[in-house]
Formats: sequence, structure tokens, C-alpha cells
Amino acid sequence: MTDHLDAMSRYEQWTKQPHLASDIQSELEEIRGNSSEIGSRFGSDLDFGTGGLRGVMGAGLNRMNIYTVRRATRGLAEHLLAKGGDAASRGVAIGYDCRHNSALFASVAGCTLAAAGIKAYVSPVLCPTPEVSFAVRKLGAMAGIMITASHNPPEYNGYKAYNEHGGQVLEDDAKDIRTRMLAIDDIFGVPIMDEDAATAAGLLITTPIDVRHAYLKQVVSLVRDISVADEARHQLGVVYTPLHGTGLVPVREAFEEAGYTDVHVLDAQAEPNGDFPTVKSPNPEEPEALEMAIQAALARGADLVMGTDPDADRVGIAVRTKSGQMQLLTGNQVGALLVDYMCTKFAEQRHVSAPIVFKTIVTSDFGAEIARSAGIAIEETLTGFKYIGDRITAYERTGEHELLVGYEESYGYLIAPIVRDKDAVQTCLAIAEMAAFHRQNGLTLVERLEALYKTYGYFREELLSVALDGEDGVERMHKALADLRETPLAVPGLELNYVEDYLTGVRHYVGIERSDESLTLPKSDVQKFVFKTGEWAAIRPSGTEPKMKVYAAVRGESHDDAKRRLADVVAAVDKRIRV
Repeated sequence: MTDHLDAMSRYEQWTKQPHLASDIQSELEEIRGNSSEIGSRFGSDLDFGTGGLRGVMGAGLNRMNIYTVRRATRGLAEHLLAKGGDAASRGVAIGYDCRHNSALFASVAGCTLAAAGIKAYVSPVLCPTPEVSFAVRKLGAMAGIMITASHNPPEYNGYKAYNEHGGQVLEDDAKDIRTRMLAIDDIFGVPIMDEDAATAAGLLITTPIDVRHAYLKQVVSLVRDISVADEARHQLGVVYTPLHGTGLVPVREAFEEAGYTDVHVLDAQAEPNGDFPTVKSPNPEEPEALEMAIQAALARGADLVMGTDPDADRVGIAVRTKSGQMQLLTGNQVGALLVDYMCTKFAEQRHVSAPIVFKTIVTSDFGAEIARSAGIAIEETLTGFKYIGDRITAYERTGEHELLVGYEESYGYLIAPIVRDKDAVQTCLAIAEMAAFHRQNGLTLVERLEALYKTYGYFREELLSVALDGEDGVERMHKALADLRETPLAVPGLELNYVEDYLTGVRHYVGIERSDESLTLPKSDVQKFVFKTGEWAAIRPSGTEPKMKVYAAVRGESHDDAKRRLADVVAAVDKRIRV
């Protein structure tokens, strides 16, 4: 964070630019004399992390605009050129979602790459995030860029960077891109090529429509279940909402190609719209986001509701029960159902060699228990699908394992390893196939879920976002985390088994003579407390504000027992961190 004088100096530098974009110029005039707003926009730089850039759109170094996009892209270009070889000729695949300025930012990124001599493939239409991951692999590109802010509010946009394997860049690459980006002092001096000149030079290329066709063809061929009868597909009623995002075309086409005939797209939320006018938040994790689709499903007698977020990499669902109501399922529940279904497919069809299931360290153990009982390997990663994608690529090289399912509690899933990111397009089809499969065996997804609970235990989870208000919030957050490292979490009636500290990379056993073990995952400020009866809580701080995320999970002997156990764990954590 810079001081007030530095922020004001940077602001004045922007106002003196002779060829400033008109909208940026107008915003700068509007905030003249507003020291708080100037400090917010110019007091720091929009940071480039492992998720790339994400921020509110507008004028300033701490905002998403054409100049910060140019700067980040120049950093990426220098990062790629430093690798040598054929990086420039292999190029970068670029996609964009429905948000305001997304198409503009994609074009700016392409022309900035062209100015660096790097070929840029830009999608001719808005597209889902997984399609960019697929395009990187299909085109043999050196990297990818997706312009999206996922499920953030309308005023946000973002910039995700992908490596040559189609996965989001990890820490080392992100750090190098960030360093090169921040080394550019003159943000207005970043070279950018004229669009027509870049096209004429063969450096700015429209991504062939064949890429989308190939993506959808592989989604259908790899996800469609040969054991599901066409009649079961015809009978399954689906209401789908893209929540004004990019899912409309690819999800609908995947359903049609697979043979589903009773798919109703919710008209009110069908067309792409960066204002997301019918929802408070275009986030399928939020029950309110699916409310309109649920009402439509009740009216139509549909079996299933699906909603994808704006860049169509995550999906939330609701399922009709035997009583006729629609029941929302959590990411952990859907993940467990998909693991169960895919284990059944593997057992019946043997279509995967040495299968493995990936989950994150804050995802429920429900799916893992199902996979283990089927003899399927399990591997945990840090939070973030980029880590799952990286492990898929690693095993692809060695041939040791092949993906069966990868998932995280935040509604992200992957079935077919044709991409290296979560993919709501293929997951929508996989969920439909799973529902049709169980339907032809006389079960709803809710009934199958209940059967799994009876077999493996009643799993229950909760995610809390705990804000520590006040000027000393950050200080109190760090104190709470330090106190937990000094004195581990205690829950009345439970015996702590071990603590995993991903910042120190150590698993420490409590109350027994057993040596500490090294954790193999990358360093991350996460502490996980695991109790002997299977309950656990994981805590991690926000990197930018006085807020902590708390993940708690239990396994009970009944739904009521699990609810009680979870309340005990959550209460104990809450007491410790609200210092």
C-alpha cells in the first residue's frame, strides 16, 4: 500500500495522459478531490496472484481497465518469451465471458501479445472457462487467458492465466508474471498493436469454431453413459438456468447431442447479461440464485434443476423428492453422488485405467469413503482446482493414474480430463446421466444419497466466513491464528488426533508417541484439526481483509447426531477465533 501522497501523484499522472480512454477520463474527473476514492484506486496495484487479476472495473491502478489488462498481459508475454523455444509461435488462447468489457479486455490482451510477437487466438464469441482450458490443449498453445470474474457482482471483472497444460498457473509462474508486471512503471507505455495490423501480420487469429465443436463432441462422447436407456433420458425433466452467463449454448447443445428432449431453459435468465438483473448474486452456491428455476421446475413437474455461474465452470442443483418438493444439494453431496456413480460405471464398464479421485483438503470425506470402499485411489490437494488440474497432468505424464472424478466443495467438478479446470458443461451432462441412471432403477438422487448415508455414515459440513470488524481486525486475525498454532483447537467431548499446518508443512500428532510427519502439499496458511472420531475443522485467513474462512465437517450416526456434532465443532471454532 502506498501513502496518500504517492496515491495522489499516481492519480495526477493518469489525469495528464493525452490519449486516455474517454470513460476513464470521465471517472478521473468525477473523483477529483475525493482523497478516499483516490486512495482506493491508486494506493495499491491490482495484484496478480495464482488466480490472476480480479477487481472492480474503473479508472486506477487498483481497478480492472484496459491499462491494467495491458500491463498484466505484457508481464505474461515476457514470462512466456523467457521460456524460449517456440512460445511465440505456439501462442495464447483467449476467451471471455458475458461481463461488461470482457470482449474489450480480450481484444486488448490479444493485441498486447501481438505487440510482443506472440500469436493470440481470440474466441469469436463469449465462451465458458473450461472451453479456454480445452482450447489451450487443442491448439497446442503455450498459455491461455480467460476474462471473467466468475460469480462476483456485476461491477467486477478478472483475468485468469493458464499454462500450456490448460491449468491455471501455479505459484512460481504467477510470482514471475507478477514481478514482471509490477516492474512496468509506465503503464501507458505498454506496447499494443493495432487490431487490423495484428490480424494482417497473422498474430491475431480468431479461434476456429472447430475448437468448440471438438470440445462438445468430447464432452458428450466421454460423459454419456452407455448403460442409460434413451427412454430414461427422454423421461428426465430438466430446468436449466445459465444465470445470464456463458452456459446457454454449450450446455443446451450437450444435452441435445446426448439425447435429452425435456430440457427447459429458464427464459428470464437465458440471455447473457453482465448486470445479472434477476439475481442478487450469480452464484449457484447461493439458494436464492436457483429460486426462479426451482419455481419453474415445480410448475412443470421437472425432476432436476441446474444452474451454472457466469463463466460456466461451477454448477448448483436441486432435485425433486418423492414428496414432490425440490431439494437443494450441496457441493459435497453432489461430489459424493458423482463419486458413487462413477465408481459404479468403472466397475461395470472398466473404462478408466488405474482410476483416482481428487478432492481438496476442505472437502468432505464422504466421497473419499465411497471411493476407498470401491478400491479407488484418493488424493487430496490444497483448495483451488488448479491443484487438481496439476495432479491430473502429473499422472498423465507417468501413466500411474487416470482421473475418475475431481471435485471441491464449492460446486466445482471434473469428470473427463479433457480440460484442467472445473467444468460445469460436462458436469451438467454427468448429473443428468446420473439422475437418468438412478431413475431407471427406481431411485431419485435424494433416495440414492440417503442410501449412501446409511452405508457410510451421516456426513454434514458447514462453511463460515468470519469477519473481524474494527481497525485492529487484521491484527486480531493474525493473533487468533498464532494462538491456534500455540494451543490447538479443543472441542468438548472430542479427542484431538492430529493437527495439519500447511504453512509449516507438518502433521503433528497429539497425545501419542508418534513422530511428526511432513506434508507433501505446497505451503499455504491453512490449519486443519482432525479428531479421533472423524470430525475436523480447517481455518484459513483472507489474504486481503480481516476475514477467516472456517470449514467444519463431521460424520454422525444419524442426521440429528451429525447436526449436533457439527454445532459443537462450529461453536468451539467460533469461540477461539472471535478474539
